[in-house]
Amino acid sequence: MKKSLLWASAAYFALWTGAHADPAGFCGEGEIIIVDGQQECLLQDSLTKLISDYENYMRQSNPFAAGEHGDKEALRRLPDVSQKQKKAFHEHIAKLRDRHKAIDITGMTAEDVLNFRLFGFILDQHNRRAAFDEARIPFTNDSGFFNELSYVSRQTKFEKPVDYEAYAARLSAIPQYFGQHKTNMRRGTETGYTASVEILPGIIESVEKLSNYRDVDHPYYAPFKTFPDNIDAAEQARLTALGQAAIQNAVLPAYKDLHDFLKTEYLPKARKVVGIGTTAEGRAYYASLVRYYTTLDLTPDEVHDIGVREVSRIRAEMDDIIKNTGFEGSFAEFLEFLRTDPQFYAQSEEELLKEAAWIAKRVDGKMPEFFRTLPRLPYGVMPVPAEMAPRYTTGRYWGGNPEQGKAGNYVVNTYDLKSRPLYNLPALTLHEGVPGHHHQISLGQELKNVPDFRKNLYPNAFGEGWGLYAEKVGLDMGIYRTPYEHFGRLSYEMWRACRLVVDTGMHWKGWTREQAEKCFFENSALAPHNIKTEVERYISWPGQALAYKIGELKIIELRKRAETALGDSFSIRDFHDAVLKHGGIPLDILEQQMDQWITDQLTQAQKSIIGERTP
Repeated sequence: MKKSLLWASAAYFALWTGAHADPAGFCGEGEIIIVDGQQECLLQDSLTKLISDYENYMRQSNPFAAGEHGDKEALRRLPDVSQKQKKAFHEHIAKLRDRHKAIDITGMTAEDVLNFRLFGFILDQHNRRAAFDEARIPFTNDSGFFNELSYVSRQTKFEKPVDYEAYAARLSAIPQYFGQHKTNMRRGTETGYTASVEILPGIIESVEKLSNYRDVDHPYYAPFKTFPDNIDAAEQARLTALGQAAIQNAVLPAYKDLHDFLKTEYLPKARKVVGIGTTAEGRAYYASLVRYYTTLDLTPDEVHDIGVREVSRIRAEMDDIIKNTGFEGSFAEFLEFLRTDPQFYAQSEEELLKEAAWIAKRVDGKMPEFFRTLPRLPYGVMPVPAEMAPRYTTGRYWGGNPEQGKAGNYVVNTYDLKSRPLYNLPALTLHEGVPGHHHQISLGQELKNVPDFRKNLYPNAFGEGWGLYAEKVGLDMGIYRTPYEHFGRLSYEMWRACRLVVDTGMHWKGWTREQAEKCFFENSALAPHNIKTEVERYISWPGQALAYKIGELKIIELRKRAETALGDSFSIRDFHDAVLKHGGIPLDILEQQMDQWITDQLTQAQKSIIGERTP
């Protein structure tokens, strides 16, 4: 790797960075020297050092991430989400961007150039959202600061008394943490930027529930119910008392206060429409989010049009499936049949989980036929925690941590079984388990000889696009066994196509909630409960829903390109490995990488032909 040697005056740095003093703040660990009586900065920077500075800063500023990397002190803290801290964060990222721009990539290896570009992508993504005060809305319809400890506590290892003590300290910090979020949300009500009233009843209900548990029954108390054998009875008693005190004195009062705030102060001032595009700020923000989540230079209108075309295409395929079943009736009647016939629904939570696990193991058995490289980290199947389930999505992947000995988990929502049809389960399992999120994320975590930031890099269009593409790989694997399961896959694909139409419709074109729900009711077999929670998700999380279809379409396009170019020498195993070999990457870089892979494959094939002809 070639280091760049940069000379510049303090005045130049001030112009370049927007700073007015302290050029050393830009120089990082560079040397300030005196030339002709003037302060000047000798900055000998390298990509390795720049990335290291970024990674260290991100861990220091996020105790959740630091704790996962083994920082025991960080396990005692919750993030600082104050406006002051956020301002300092954006200023720090701006300095890192300037340092990144100054790096000379001449002479770098291809891998280092990729590191440079991916790191630049991260900094640009931070910068894209810096202009918008996002802390004013710190939650979506089912997740956020109000329930994130449900996830964090389950991902934390408890092996020694100090682990339990740290967790109790973290619980005790909840009142201050909630207080900072309330300050940010008040800033939202003052500036006219709030969550929609459409999603708040569910959040208020969840917060109220978390405020009304007995201390020993509270979900956050769960770690204190199980201890390893190396902790004796007296110590266990001390730690359980510590946990109870944290719940009684901090957790429950904080949730009661948050409930009162949301119900009496925030709800009356929340925005009355579903979309954010009714103001100039909202429209600028949404246009930025479209680029953020798709990682492509697309406009909201372009994304909407892609969605309309995909809805039409998938609908035609669904009609063909219905004909193959022999069903006599309209499309709407077929959907009603799927939504109501008992044969398509599990009778117990255990049955649903067992079916999901059985499908997962069937897919596991097919993986070596379609992938050369498989991750070492296993994954399990578990229900969505009860305190989260009513407003949670149908399923999700919770990443593991190889360093901490935590497996990944395919999380299945067992709440309201009549909304969880079995014909959708193969597609859901392929998406969340393997070859979907567990496979791709675990491979990224296990990358060798790359900066740490790349091991967890997750550009949404690539990550969610791969998850949706994985559902289609299930066709090649033979996972879908009945016409109804094939229809379930198409219904899931329609779900993602409607997202393009609905998300842009609500946040850009002024659609109502009813207009949005209509796309799903009329074109997919999603249960009414799922449609309701999904639309609330798009209301609360503008732009994220666009990632799935846009990413999947790009991967399919690249596969067709490779199949056409390589012909008989095309290998699906090699193609899949090539897509995933670099971990998460934005779609434009993925396309360049795959075009180079195709060229390399053609060159190898040509050499093989020449070798065979050589006597």
